Amino acid sequence: MGFGTRQGRPVRALRSLAVLLLAVLWVAPGAAQIYKYTDSKGLIHYTNVKPSGHIKVKVFNFPCYASDPSCRSIDWEKVPLNTQAFSGEIHAAAERNHVDEALIRAIIQAESAYQPRAESPKGAQGLMQLMPDTQTELQVTNPWDPAQNIAGGASYLAQMLSQFDGDVKLATAAYHAGAGAVHSYKGVPPFPETREYIRRVEILQRRYRQLLR
Repeated sequence: MGFGTRQGRPVRALRSLAVLLLAVLWVAPGAAQIYKYTDSKGLIHYTNVKPSGHIKVKVFNFPCYASDPSCRSIDWEKVPLNTQAFSGEIHAAAERNHVDEALIRAIIQAESAYQPRAESPKGAQGLMQLMPDTQTELQVTNPWDPAQNIAGGASYLAQMLSQFDGDVKLATAAYHAGAGAVHSYKGVPPFPETREYIRRVEILQRRYRQLLR
């Protein structure tokens, strides 16, 4: 995976790096390395694949951007929020399913960082990281389509909220670990990843609520 940009266009280069960074960190959660090099035509490349045959290669190291409990490098109180992306789809899904729009946005940011093509190592896909079985249940035929993915994710979230009597913490835990795990443990499962996921979603939901007022 990589991006290129001509020398003399630093703004575009930085934008390419930012887009690539978000995609890489969600395709491969955990610490990530981005390589920068200039080819013989003067084209600057940013890639997550280590280049070969290039004399000057600059390496950028970035922290993970997922629910990995060992990742503590991101301050979720300060990470930039996004109220513009997919605003129509999110608002419609929130109204249709009677789910807080701030919660939907928080889950999208925690799950995929608003990257429609995000895919987890376990096979979760799209903006709200729907597993294939969940897609079938929700009749989501194209998980890469933002409208379908958001509609499906919001519907599933509404189901979890209904199942756990409107308890957002338990619904969030179920969204991440599965409703069965929440029932089995009679509360939030003792999984570090799930507890960290809940913490991040709670922070993001609160911040989105304040911004969407």
